[in-house]
Amino acid sequence: MKHLIFSALVALGALSGQAIIQPGLNLICEGIPAISQELANSVDSYSQFRSSNITSWHPTKRVCLMNTRFGDTTQVHLLSMPGGARKQLTFFRDAVAGGSFEPTKGDFFLYSKDSGGDEFHQLYRYDLDSLQITLLTDGKSRNTGCAWQKSGKEIAYGSTRRNGNDVDIYVMDPRDPKTNHLVAQLDGGGWSASSWSDDGKQLILDETISINETYLWLLDLQNGQKKLLTPGKQAEKACYEGGRFSPDGKTIYTTTDRDSEFVRLTAIDVATGKHTTLTHINWDVDGYTLSDDGKHIAYTTNEDGTDVLHVLDIGSGADKKIEQLPIGVIGGLEWHHNNHELGFNVNTTKSPTNIYSLDINTGSIEKWTDSETGTMKTWEFAEPELVKWKSFDSKNISGFLYKPPAKFTGKRPVVINIHGGPEGQFRPAFLGRINYYINELGVVYIFPNIRGSSGYGKSFLKLDNGYLRTNSYKDIKALLDWIATRPDLDADRVMVTGGSYGGHMTLAIATFYADQIRCAEDIVGPSNLVTFLTNTQGYRRDLRRVEYGDERDPKMRAFLEKIAPTNNIDKIKKPLFVVQGKNDPRVPASESLQMVSALKKNGTPVWFLMAEDEGHGFAKKNNQDYLSYATAVFIKQFLLN
Repeated sequence: MKHLIFSALVALGALSGQAIIQPGLNLICEGIPAISQELANSVDSYSQFRSSNITSWHPTKRVCLMNTRFGDTTQVHLLSMPGGARKQLTFFRDAVAGGSFEPTKGDFFLYSKDSGGDEFHQLYRYDLDSLQITLLTDGKSRNTGCAWQKSGKEIAYGSTRRNGNDVDIYVMDPRDPKTNHLVAQLDGGGWSASSWSDDGKQLILDETISINETYLWLLDLQNGQKKLLTPGKQAEKACYEGGRFSPDGKTIYTTTDRDSEFVRLTAIDVATGKHTTLTHINWDVDGYTLSDDGKHIAYTTNEDGTDVLHVLDIGSGADKKIEQLPIGVIGGLEWHHNNHELGFNVNTTKSPTNIYSLDINTGSIEKWTDSETGTMKTWEFAEPELVKWKSFDSKNISGFLYKPPAKFTGKRPVVINIHGGPEGQFRPAFLGRINYYINELGVVYIFPNIRGSSGYGKSFLKLDNGYLRTNSYKDIKALLDWIATRPDLDADRVMVTGGSYGGHMTLAIATFYADQIRCAEDIVGPSNLVTFLTNTQGYRRDLRRVEYGDERDPKMRAFLEKIAPTNNIDKIKKPLFVVQGKNDPRVPASESLQMVSALKKNGTPVWFLMAEDEGHGFAKKNNQDYLSYATAVFIKQFLLN
């Protein structure tokens, strides 16, 4: 059926004399009307932007590796100075992740790449002198992480090569892939190598059971024995985010929510296991990094969705808040080996991600990139309004609301955009193409952070687990009711959308609260949590069972089947747009295909778009563009009219 319905409508469009956009041969389109060149041109003015992210400092020079996109996908580039030209180093059809310099000479770097979004990442070495690229891993398994030994002699990483499900830890000299060897055979798909001790004799391993339950282990590379560094599995469950050795190997710095609602920066004594809390802030510590000399920790706090950067002097305990930065989301913290310069990324509502540096000796801040935004008038973009509403159980739920320009009068139609995860959080950042729908179509966007979202304490995170799943649906029901109380919002014109778990939420709202919405757009969302858990990749199945429930338990299975949108097709009455990547390892394409098939049989209007060269979401610009065009047509046809 590929292009069948689309082709018929193209012919109709051609009869009217309009220029028509043709989808790529990699796209399967069903039910999507012809898209005019005029509309595409309008949307395109909001798609010509790029982001810049620092990934690694050169060990001896003041230059860095960064990820950005000049063509269709994100690649590795070299940036030689603040404001300097970006030199592209990798050129592939698929996106390249990361880029990490060898930590002593910097004569080569490592990067990761999958194929068509399948997330079976392989590690590669890029030699800067010869420009030669060498595959380091087996080319078949999923390989994650890349922790450098301080001497630069070896790396540690995780791989599923043994059986496709469990993640084991391997060590290799990247100069010679034949040195690759197993150092820890493990059970479960949530393992990763965090960091080496300075003497190269020990590794910190992360064992992730769920977002609320993580353990840190110390692996002795000489005898292969591992020791639990954090409280055992009979103690109160807590999360830990990686670990960094002090130079003398006696202390490990990490973040944890142990004995706290929020994630705090913590020091662990390796000998005794004693925890010492280093920060006392009622917000999550979002990211952190330790300087090579072990004297400073840079970290960020997530304060109601925006980040604040801090630098902690470990010796004196002095904690300095960096005030001069734009308000936004800060990430990618990277200390230079000179120990006084910190690189990081900043994303704001007015600008895509840019690279900055801070010199802690002088206090000076430099902006290294000025990511292009084409002809967009970013200074006119809406600032988000923090809104709150009470759910069915009187719990306060919050979100961010974006209004269109004042030229759009009267009650405005609303799009509710639900984040993925579920353990994610919408944070005010650059909206990119979404600004088209706000600025040109006059649509209000609301991004809710329903129960189960991160950033609001670990108790809030657990409020949608297992049998509590439908309570998160009710949070959106409460938002729909709240919209009806706002004189500026049109409760009769509401669309719901979301990606990944947000896609599942979209399907759930379209199922159980169909009378309160006009239409919905599901992007790579599970349509039945039982079939999802059965078919998602084995290395992540147990992690998802903690969140959604174990489908192998008959009682839980019956509950999940009862609430599955695919088992309640008769309730879905409003038009639905389903979007999928064919190679998605997380939410298999079967989740979307079974939904589309059932809707067709039921006679519900359904559009379907699947990219044969994508995975969990669209990474390629050409595919993103076509999806944006189709979404604009969908909004116009079903929400605005």
